[in-house]
Amino acid sequence: IGRALMARPRILLLDEPSLGLAPLMVREIYRILAALKGEGTTLLLVEQNAKVALALADRGLVLEAGEVALEGPAEALRQDERVVEAYLGLSREGLPEASG
Repeated sequence: IGRALMARPRILLLDEPSLGLAPLMVREIYRILAALKGEGTTLLLVEQNAKVALALADRGLVLEAGEVALEGPAEALRQDERVVEAYLGLSREGLPEASG
């Protein structure tokens, strides 16, 4: 990632940047990615850690068996029952309602 950033890219493609990292390092990587996004860098991210990916993303696609199963705004995907149960490991029952 560091080597790629030296070129100051307008778009950064990342494949599983959190794979195999300790939780503290995952938070640091995503803090840096959020800063890059805030500076205008476009991020294209492939990530199995749906929780951190959807927290960073504006939009997302969910793949099942190599096919696009769901797509849309990250917030809508975070609220989708199928995503919550399959990828976030939670059941909507018992979750607090989002306040706005």
